[in-house]
Amino acid sequence: MHQQFIIENKPGAGNNIGTETVVHAAPDGHTLLLVNPANAINATLYRRLNFNFLQDIAPVAGIIRVPNVMEVNPGVPAKTVAEFIAYAKANPNKINWATSGNGTSVHLSGELFKMMTGVNLLHVPYRGSAPALTDMISGQVHVIFDNMPPSLPHIRAGTLRALAVTTAVRSEALPEVPTVAETVPGYEASAFYGIGVPKGTPAAIIESLNKEVQAALADPRMKARLAELGGIILPGTPADFGKLVADETEKWAKVIKTGGVELE
Repeated sequence: MHQQFIIENKPGAGNNIGTETVVHAAPDGHTLLLVNPANAINATLYRRLNFNFLQDIAPVAGIIRVPNVMEVNPGVPAKTVAEFIAYAKANPNKINWATSGNGTSVHLSGELFKMMTGVNLLHVPYRGSAPALTDMISGQVHVIFDNMPPSLPHIRAGTLRALAVTTAVRSEALPEVPTVAETVPGYEASAFYGIGVPKGTPAAIIESLNKEVQAALADPRMKARLAELGGIILPGTPADFGKLVADETEKWAKVIKTGGVELE
């Protein structure tokens, strides 16, 4: 777009600080938000927010969906999702289930699995994926529904065993690994990423930004790089991305309420 882009990380409050910064930015197309699963999850997870994400952020374009991977320590006898379900039901609350923290997509992927299969797992939340994977490899915890990029090296090295990916279709990065939905029909959970802007940004600016994202997603080099990350590209209109975010918000609201998920 013939101008410099500055990436400004705004950590804290599960993405809410960064999101609020964009909500209150000038709607001129010069402040963009990297929309991610936390935005859909936080709408229900947090009782009080200073914004309404679906109303205050205008969708621009989707970029990518990245599967989570249901994976186990090699000491777990189950080698398929069906075998894991049977093993978990035979050992209720004896399987330690690791997550990267309460309310993350890694956590809620497991909550959705519990809700749809009726298994009981003992939740062990960590402060991020790295310490969770360390304890997974050592066998202190037994199963995780982790984001694919940090898990891929361990799966390929054989220190963790992938049972399934959580997207509706198989991943090119792990083509031999089935989806959870092949055993649990209707199951789908993944990390999605896209672009949003403050409410009130002119439609012409949104269309211009969308056009540039579509051009990037069509670039063979970009497609190859995203595939390396295990991702599925999300081409489409602003309305397409807006529907995706709304659908994800509704889905995770049900999971949070059914599972009684609360922040510590």
